[in-house]
Amino acid sequence: MRIEYVEAVLAIVDLVPAGSAVTYGDVAELLGAGGPRQVGAVLSNYGTAVPWWRVIKAGGQAPDGHEVQALRRYLKEGTPLYGAYETFLRTGEGRWRVAFPAARWVPTDQNLDCIEGIARKLERRLQGMSVADDGMSV
Repeated sequence: MRIEYVEAVLAIVDLVPAGSAVTYGDVAELLGAGGPRQVGAVLSNYGTAVPWWRVIKAGGQAPDGHEVQALRRYLKEGTPLYGAYETFLRTGEGRWRVAFPAARWVPTDQNLDCIEGIARKLERRLQGMSVADDGMSV
């Protein structure tokens, strides 16, 4: 995976405010590159420095294997939730998820300007590499 893509995904995830969430597909759509699996791979391999728990599955589920850690962060941030999350924390039993309609991040105009800049920078960097890869000068 190209580091340019990794950096762009992480920059977008870093914009998502506390108490809000986006899907893996949302991040890819905002960036205009890749898809949910690529975004998931970036977060799985490089996401420790950004609020990875704010990127969820479309059904509102936390990242696999990180449910307890994510749930603690959601509760601390006041992220809207559905289900038996208190039971899950106590016993590991019970189903819960992020109340995605209420938690979904709606970027502000300022956020959208920043996202557009990230996407343009990624496109320029990748185009520059493609030209260089073809043996032509940049």
